[in-house]
Amino acid sequence: MLQQILIHTPVYVWAILAVLVWRGTAALRDREMPVRSLFIVPAIMLALSLQDVVTKFGSNAMPLAAWAIAAAAAALLVWKLGRSRTARAATPGSVIVRGSWVPLAMMMAIFVTKYAASVLLAVLPHARQDALFAAAVCALFGVFNGCFLGRLARDVASLKGGSYVRAVQAS
Repeated sequence: MLQQILIHTPVYVWAILAVLVWRGTAALRDREMPVRSLFIVPAIMLALSLQDVVTKFGSNAMPLAAWAIAAAAAALLVWKLGRSRTARAATPGSVIVRGSWVPLAMMMAIFVTKYAASVLLAVLPHARQDALFAAAVCALFGVFNGCFLGRLARDVASLKGGSYVRAVQAS
């Protein structure tokens, strides 16, 4: 059965996986980038997640509420408890982003969740009507998006307050 699933997976899915791995491995290194670039991955993941929720489960209140509650909770936790990964760069309007495995892990988790949910719904189309399944998948997407949004909020807040710069200078 696994072989059939892999054979029937469209080629573009593997291209998406390759792009995500490429972007995730790029995030392993420290790099300088424009501040506006911090918003790109969270925005793309947000759009893809919401598109997937609506496509798979419709624009009903329950799937969207599960997504929104989980996203808000995760964003708040990551924003409050997370550490910034940015510092001001010498170039105006740019930041230095510390390398991390977290973006790669998050992108792979989102890909695997989207893939597994798509396969399950292809094999068991009636699962689309299962409220518990829909809530669980949507909440999981929300957690992933909340983590991206929480990191973004933490990075932006630290740039405004300079907390990461002070921490780096102290060490």
